[in-house]
Amino acid sequence: MILGQRVQLYRAFSYRFVKTFPVLFIGFEIETEMSIHAVDKNMYIDIVVIDYRDRPEESESKLNTYSDGIRVIFTIQRMFRNYKPGTYFGMIALVLFLVSMAFLIPVLVEYGRTGLVERFPTRIVCGFVMIAALLSFFAGQILKTINQKNRQDFEMELIRASNDYKRLTGDKQQRVSGH
Repeated sequence: MILGQRVQLYRAFSYRFVKTFPVLFIGFEIETEMSIHAVDKNMYIDIVVIDYRDRPEESESKLNTYSDGIRVIFTIQRMFRNYKPGTYFGMIALVLFLVSMAFLIPVLVEYGRTGLVERFPTRIVCGFVMIAALLSFFAGQILKTINQKNRQDFEMELIRASNDYKRLTGDKQQRVSGH
């Protein structure tokens, strides 16, 4: 960007992107969804720079910095859970495991020293928190496997969309592997 020059960036979409993009959100969040989808699916991304002009004096912006920003943050969190379930639920499992161990270690130390468990309710709660950690971990692993299958299905859908594009345009030179 040239110093002092204001620019605006726009996105253009390929036929394959449009045919394989699942619109799950509406409103301001869709821009985040499109970006994450393109990066996750290794789609080619190109930035087109255009001249930027100020908004006319009498017009008013529909954007709300704080509420739109919060919506985008929650969208990123939801999409992170959907695109990286192993990591998302693994982090939850790790936090639950650490909480369980933080409360369980003093109980075990006391048991080793006295031979008695005086904080029996703490031990029970630690057991349930550890079970929740294990459930979260295995839920993440199951969802990770499902996500991998969805990625394989996406590749097949991408090939199908590429073939449809070739058939519609008569383009024999288009590369399927280029996304």
